[in-house]
Amino acid sequence: MDEYQQTIRALSDRIVLAQTPIRVLDAVKWDDSIRQGFLKAKGKEPPAVDRAYYQGRPLSFDSGAVKLEFQNIERDITRQLGQFNPVGQIMRRMCKEYRMVVRMLEARGTEDFGLISQELYGAASDAFHAGDPTLADLGLMLSDYLNNIDGRGDLKDEPKNLTAKQAVEMLQGRLNKVFNEAEDTIRVFESDGIVADAAAGADYIKIRADAMFNSRDVRALEVHEGLVHVGTTLNGLNQPICTFLAKGPPSSTVTQEGLAILMEVIAFASYPSRLRKLTNRTRAIHMVEEGADFMQVYEFFRAQGFGMPESYGNASRVFRGSVPNGLPFTKDLSYLKGFIMVYNYIQLAVRKGKLEQIPLLFCGKTTLEDMRTLRQLVDEGLVEPPKYLPEQFRDLNALSAWMCFSNFLNHLSLDRIEADYSNIL
Repeated sequence: MDEYQQTIRALSDRIVLAQTPIRVLDAVKWDDSIRQGFLKAKGKEPPAVDRAYYQGRPLSFDSGAVKLEFQNIERDITRQLGQFNPVGQIMRRMCKEYRMVVRMLEARGTEDFGLISQELYGAASDAFHAGDPTLADLGLMLSDYLNNIDGRGDLKDEPKNLTAKQAVEMLQGRLNKVFNEAEDTIRVFESDGIVADAAAGADYIKIRADAMFNSRDVRALEVHEGLVHVGTTLNGLNQPICTFLAKGPPSSTVTQEGLAILMEVIAFASYPSRLRKLTNRTRAIHMVEEGADFMQVYEFFRAQGFGMPESYGNASRVFRGSVPNGLPFTKDLSYLKGFIMVYNYIQLAVRKGKLEQIPLLFCGKTTLEDMRTLRQLVDEGLVEPPKYLPEQFRDLNALSAWMCFSNFLNHLSLDRIEADYSNIL
């Protein structure tokens, strides 16, 4: 590496090191005693969470020191690279985001927590573009479509008859084949310490030990957690200079989750009940933004047919880091929001003939607004193209054809089509 590259690498490594202690989901989650208390009261009383609850569970790091370190890194980026250096601008934005994340965690249990969450991840009332529907509109629209196909026997979920151990074995075998690497490249194992059915780390996927799965679930995990989340992390870890691409601030969460949902769709790994889960999360967040409290969100999930434990789990996702009558934690908007944004990006890349930019979505924990800069950094040799790419993005023939049709279909009026097809459908 020349001196310029060494400077970028040193600054990048400092960002990676500084963000290491920040674990957002660990810091905001409610412990099992809250769940047990809620279920013991038969779901009649709000969870016993207030500001004091979080104060009794201090952050595992010195938040002031971490904020100061990011401020120092940001200052040194400007001093060493200048105000308008492209890679410097990406790294400075990351420093600002991480400082904001720490401020959000410091504000757990207060209104500021929810306000900063909206600033980082967005709000359900946000529009995609001027005059377009909002995320809340999208959630309701998708729910209507799902209601129209609900109850069909041929679309019902298969029984969840796979134990966590069986799911681990299936998923490990598939990922070994997909990544075509030694068995320890990606590890899949059981875990007791997670809320979701599965969670991805740098080179591993954890499966909740008491969860049950079906083959469709395992396929979705392979695509979502394996091909996207672990794949992009490994590609980020493969970067010799811009090592910050192995770590994702909130702005990359939207792109990452959107890419993961898009991969589920184009790999035919998604299904109605999974989509329902995403729309319900979006609708629940919108309800809270409109003034609903935990009990109302809990009853919303009960009305969707979930049992008490599942309804508690779904509602608590919306309020973690907050209080039962506070503002929501809006991270779960990332799935649908990111899907629309990434899909639109790929459509435009095809329309403008810039296919070479599409695979760069996988070169690490990328953010859409950085894609043009990343292309420049690849050309300069500062960023490595992705080593691990899903099949659908290695050969862009089919994806390009799909997007060409999609670009045309966007110009048709579905209302007019519905009227014209009324006699045949």
